[in-house]
Amino acid sequence: MLTHGQIVRLIFGLKLRELRQERGLSPAELARRCEVSVSYLNEIEKGKKYPKADKILAFSKGLGVRYDQLTATTLPRRLEPIADLLQSQVLQEFPLELYGLEPARLFDMIATAPTKVMAFISTLIEIARNYELRQEQFLVAALRAYQEMHDNYFEDLEQAARAFGARHQLDPAAPPDPAALEAILTQEYGYTIDRTTLAAHPVAVARRLRSVFRPATNTLLLLPTLSRGQQNFVLGRELGFQYLRLTERHYASPNPLEVRSFEEALNNFQASYFASALLLAEEQLVPDLRALLAAPTWQPAALPALLARYAVSPELLMQRLTTLLPKHFHLSDVFFLRFDQATVAAPYKLTKQLHLGGRHRSHGRGLHEHYCRRWVGLRLLAEGRANAFSAGTTLVLPGAQRSQYLGTADEYLCLSLARVGAAHEPAMSVTVGLRCDDNLRQQVSFLADPALASVVVNETCERCLLPDCTVRAAPPTQAQHAAERATFEAAVEALVRGEGLGDA
Repeated sequence: MLTHGQIVRLIFGLKLRELRQERGLSPAELARRCEVSVSYLNEIEKGKKYPKADKILAFSKGLGVRYDQLTATTLPRRLEPIADLLQSQVLQEFPLELYGLEPARLFDMIATAPTKVMAFISTLIEIARNYELRQEQFLVAALRAYQEMHDNYFEDLEQAARAFGARHQLDPAAPPDPAALEAILTQEYGYTIDRTTLAAHPVAVARRLRSVFRPATNTLLLLPTLSRGQQNFVLGRELGFQYLRLTERHYASPNPLEVRSFEEALNNFQASYFASALLLAEEQLVPDLRALLAAPTWQPAALPALLARYAVSPELLMQRLTTLLPKHFHLSDVFFLRFDQATVAAPYKLTKQLHLGGRHRSHGRGLHEHYCRRWVGLRLLAEGRANAFSAGTTLVLPGAQRSQYLGTADEYLCLSLARVGAAHEPAMSVTVGLRCDDNLRQQVSFLADPALASVVVNETCERCLLPDCTVRAAPPTQAQHAAERATFEAAVEALVRGEGLGDA
C-alpha cells in the first residue's frame, strides 16, 4: 500500500524532471544552478527524497516557476493519468508486495520512463472504459491473478485448517456435524445463531441469501433450509474469518454487493479457502482423487460419491480440485468455470473462472454472445432442463468429455457437475478442465477409455464455423467477418507483391 508521503515525493520528482527537460537542462546543469549535487537531484526526481523548503525555493528560481507550482500535487496534462493512478483508491488499497512489486520498484519504473508508463496506463483506462469495467471487476481479476501465481495452493491456509481441526478434534475423514462447528462459533467466539430472520425477510428471500453476519451483535443469520454441506461451508467460513483474524469483509453470503477493496476480496477468499481445506481435508481427498484418476474407465458415479462422502456442494468440490491437482498431481494447466442459468428460458452466464498455467483459449468469450453448447457443462444443464422437476427438487448430474478446440491441437479433459431443479429455479454447472498432454495421460488412466466422448468445441456460436452443429444457438457472424477480413488482407498482400496485375 502506497503512503501519502510516497505519492507526494514521486509527483514532485516527476514534475521536477518534466520542467527540467522542458527547459533543455541536463541534471548536471540544474544541479549547478541550484547548488545541489547531481546524485541528490536524481534521488528527488526518482521520488526517493523530498527537498526542504530552501531547496524547493532554489529549484523554483532555477526553473523559473512559482514555489507553489512545484509543491502542488498536480502534474502536467500529459502526465495526468499517472497522477490519477497514484492517487486512486485502487492503488492505495492494492498490496503490491503480494505480486513481488515493491513501491520503490514502481517508482523507478514511473520515474525512469514516465511517458511510456503514462501511455500504458492511458491504454488500460481506455480499455476499461470501452468494456465498462468497474473497480470491482479489476479487484476480482487481481485476486484471480494472485491465485494463479500460486497455482491456487496456499500452504499457510492448509496448515491453519489442519491446526484448527486438530485443536477442536474434528475428524478429517468424516464431514463435521454443523452442530459441532456452531458450538465452536458460539462458545469460543461468542456468536449467536439466528435461523428465523432470513427466511422471513423479503430482500433476503429475493436475493437468495444464505447468511448475513451482524458484527455489532456478533449474530449470524442463517437460512434454515440450507443443506448440511451448505451449513458447514457458511459456518466454516465464519470460523475462517475468526481464526485467521480477518476483519475487513463482506457480511452477506453469497456476496450480493460490490467488492469495496482488495483486502476485502483477499480476506473473503482466504476465509473460503480455510473452509474448503477444513471440509475437504488434503490428506483425505488426495487418495480419493488418486483412485478416481486411476480407474481404467470413466465412472460417472465417482464425483457424486465424493459429494456424498464429504457432504459438500458441487462447486466446493470442483474448486478444491483446482487446488490439489496442481500440487499433488503436477497438472498445472487447469481451468475452472461456473455457468449459471436463472430459469429455463434465461441465457447461460459465465459467473466464475480461474485459469492456472496460462489463459486457455477455450474459454475466451465475446460480449453478448452465445457460449458453445458443446462443452460438457452446458450440455449437462440442457439435459437437466429437459426433465421436469417439482419445486424444491434438485438433481446433480456428472459428466466428462475430451474437448478439442476447433482448428487447433488444444484438447482438454473436462469433468463437470451440474445442479438442476424446476424450470423456474436457478441451475448451475461447474467444470474443471485439464490440458491433454503426456503428464495427463500418465496420471489419468480413463483418458484412453473409448467410451469417453470426444467432442469438437469452440468459444461461442458467433465465432464458430463448425458445420452441421445440432446445438448452435446463433449464426457464426464473428467467424464470417473474420474470414472476410482474412480474404481482404490476402488480396491486399497480393496487390503489394504485384501478383495478378498483368502487364499493366
